[in-house]
Amino acid sequence: MSTTDPTARIEDGAVIGEGTSIGPYCIVGPHVVIGANCKLVAHVHITAQTTIGAGCTIYPFVSLGTPPQSLSYRGELTRLQIGRDCVIREQVTMNAGTVGGGGITRVGDRGYFMNCSHVGHDCQVGDDVVFATSATLGGHCEIGDFVFIGGLSAVHQFTRIGPQVMVGGVCGVRGDVIPFGLVNGQYASLEGLNIIGMKRRKFTRERLAAVRSFYQKLFHGPGIFAERLIEVQPLAVEDPAIAEILTFIGDGKHRALCLPADSSNRHR
Repeated sequence: MSTTDPTARIEDGAVIGEGTSIGPYCIVGPHVVIGANCKLVAHVHITAQTTIGAGCTIYPFVSLGTPPQSLSYRGELTRLQIGRDCVIREQVTMNAGTVGGGGITRVGDRGYFMNCSHVGHDCQVGDDVVFATSATLGGHCEIGDFVFIGGLSAVHQFTRIGPQVMVGGVCGVRGDVIPFGLVNGQYASLEGLNIIGMKRRKFTRERLAAVRSFYQKLFHGPGIFAERLIEVQPLAVEDPAIAEILTFIGDGKHRALCLPADSSNRHR
């Protein structure tokens, strides 16, 4: 049986899953669907067409599905979709999408969102991510699976962060980050590969060596970056991770690539 504290307000039309508990002073809007066995601790506000998967725990003063912080927004009913088994800590905010951006913000399964982190409108966030305290996404960002974003870091709108990336704390991320990348610095630059994360994903020594060799040739070899990018294309057959990185680079649209800070990578 689902349980609702008498001080909570559940508007007509909302769907509450079996075994879900709604704590004191929560507000759930009429177009909201909450899955089974969720827990809204207290003072949680959920609005718009927000769907929350089973098994999520949502802490006090979280606000989900509130209007996009976009000057183009004209009051349309848009969506926020959150996956299963997420933990959403105090004062996290996630905005619904905009019509121009596809109308939906998506967050995957098993995400851990620490206090005061933010997912902007029309973002697409993968599974198993960790957002540390006050990690912030501008609108239209794409975040891959197993990404860690450090505390007080901000990602510029329309930026892509590939799977298994580690973003350090207090970073401003202004360029697309390759899969498996490690970025750091006030204005984030690429410092190498997320070796610890790759080991956790069961990369063998042989695979790590192949991807490291590719990385060195692409980002630290002779010549300018554009020339090196052409030269390493045949290496895509050596490992799926290399192919994934090259595909990611080729799919770039809105933002330049986040590169190492050394001068050989400034001309692309």
